Amino acid sequence: MLRFEVSVEDLLHSRFALSPALDLCLLLRSLAGQDRPLPRAWAARLLPAFERLRRETELNAALALHTPQGGPNFVAPPPRGLNQTWADDLATIRATPLEAARHEFATTATGPSARDPRVRAVLDSTDAVSRIAEAMDQAWHELLATDWPQLRTICERDVVHRVSVIGEHGWSTTIESLHPSIAWRAGGIELGFFPRVGTVRLAGDGLLLIPSVFVGNVAAHLEDPWPRTLVYPARGTAALWGEQETVPQPDALTALVGRARARLLVALDAPASTSHLARSLAMAPGAVGDHLAILRGAGLLVRARSGRSVLYRRTPLGEALVAGSS
Repeated sequence: MLRFEVSVEDLLHSRFALSPALDLCLLLRSLAGQDRPLPRAWAARLLPAFERLRRETELNAALALHTPQGGPNFVAPPPRGLNQTWADDLATIRATPLEAARHEFATTATGPSARDPRVRAVLDSTDAVSRIAEAMDQAWHELLATDWPQLRTICERDVVHRVSVIGEHGWSTTIESLHPSIAWRAGGIELGFFPRVGTVRLAGDGLLLIPSVFVGNVAAHLEDPWPRTLVYPARGTAALWGEQETVPQPDALTALVGRARARLLVALDAPASTSHLARSLAMAPGAVGDHLAILRGAGLLVRARSGRSVLYRRTPLGEALVAGSS
């Protein structure tokens, strides 16, 4: 069991972030058979391009850096916040000093794939960083960029939900809601069934929390340059996979308010903006806005400003309607 010792000061400094580079690495690990398998529909769609990239780019060199326990920091740099983009990550990857990258090569590229002559030639070259960065960039654009707006929306909605839980129930409830293997006990966070054991003291620096659409369990970063980090499955990820790709709408609710409005009501299990709903449900923003206005006029939704966004959430009447028709 791994335990994080958490003080009040740590809670004050804890924060959420998104990491496009980390999700790309997790996706690549899954496609390479090194991690949680992808649903068949996703694997069938992405594997041909993935295999072509392995043949035509230096992607195998990037994959050789991954171990069963994780991967190198330089291809998944620590994110700075919720506005992190792939362009931000790529710029950081490309700026990695060669000596720092080679230090990571020495500690992570230890498996059989790292002894492949083509891979070894990349890792030993003076332009290894730029070659691996270019391969990662091509993988991003061919494997993940198209889906990222929808996946990012899922992660953003997860953060909105977690922040609302913090406000209503506190940090302990929020932490325990991240995953069944996480428990809050005696002023600390305990991770059951974690491959590493021991105690980690946050020392007032707080905890970085990252929702991910590709992580299957809970992952952690415990060493520099990352802050102490928990990566957890984002709420709503299951709707992407397998038979759950389309969330079924209760027949009674659909008959009452119509299919589109029923989809919106069911999707608002956490507050969301018009643009988030449009992306996640593949609906036109104008149509989403019209339906939300009607649902709000009927007393099923309320809206409130959060920063630059206007978030909608179900009223008690809306909650009762969804619960009663399921």
